[in-house]
Amino acid sequence: MSKFFHARAAVCTAMVIWGTLGIFTRNIAVTSGELALYRAVLATVMLLGYLLLSGQRIRLKSLGKDLPLLLFSGAAMGVNWILLFEAYRYTTISVATLSYYFAPVIVMAVCPLLFREKPSRTQLICFLMSTCGLVLITVSGGALGGGSRDSLGILFGLGAASLYATVILLNKFITRVAGLQRTVLQFVAAIIVLTPYVLLTSGFHLQQLDGLGWVCLLVLGLVHTGIAYVLYFSSIKDLSGQTVAMLSYIDPLVAVLISVTVLGESMTLMQAMGGLLILGFTFWNERQSA
Repeated sequence: MSKFFHARAAVCTAMVIWGTLGIFTRNIAVTSGELALYRAVLATVMLLGYLLLSGQRIRLKSLGKDLPLLLFSGAAMGVNWILLFEAYRYTTISVATLSYYFAPVIVMAVCPLLFREKPSRTQLICFLMSTCGLVLITVSGGALGGGSRDSLGILFGLGAASLYATVILLNKFITRVAGLQRTVLQFVAAIIVLTPYVLLTSGFHLQQLDGLGWVCLLVLGLVHTGIAYVLYFSSIKDLSGQTVAMLSYIDPLVAVLISVTVLGESMTLMQAMGGLLILGFTFWNERQSA
């Protein structure tokens, strides 16, 4: 019981940490590409240190056919971060988060095609209603006063969701390495892809960060990525898949709450209804699938 309680508390903590991601990115005055790269570097250093201290090794020789998948999924993860950070810049954190949380719906839609599974009636209903929620969020984008800017933010959020769904699906095929070891290798792949991208586009501007920017950057890399991933992957082995899936909804709920109450960002009734449809029906699908 105690082991279950501590594992659940650790996952909840990780979800709350991830839910505060947007508020920290707003205070880091570098491009989204740079930010994604720094996040990957800081997290990789921290996670490698954790693996070393805990006696866990990454056996590269045993990766075999998983290596290309790890590299591709890591690249997708890096670009996913870029698009998510762009979504935060163009629209409110709540709208960006709800758009991003369409990723489970994409996975739900693609799995029957990849694995030749016949979708259940519940899955079809959840997909249709979640899509209706996305439509409500999209068509009301201009109601925030940002017009095309908010619409662009939603598109960035959906792009990030598509790439995150890609990472989720690729992870199903990666069988020779799991947990933190897999994540570290994916971060390394993200660094390999993001470094030339940053060099060829924005360049590096760390010298432009003020004190608050440095603090937020370190928190983003070490806490939101390093510590949160350690909490998550060290605990999910002691929880059922259903429990982990249910607890994952803390992340978007915290993000929306911070957006509206702390940052004072607007949220229309249609967007709130759309968010409820996306989160509510994906939550229902998780319960039915467990």
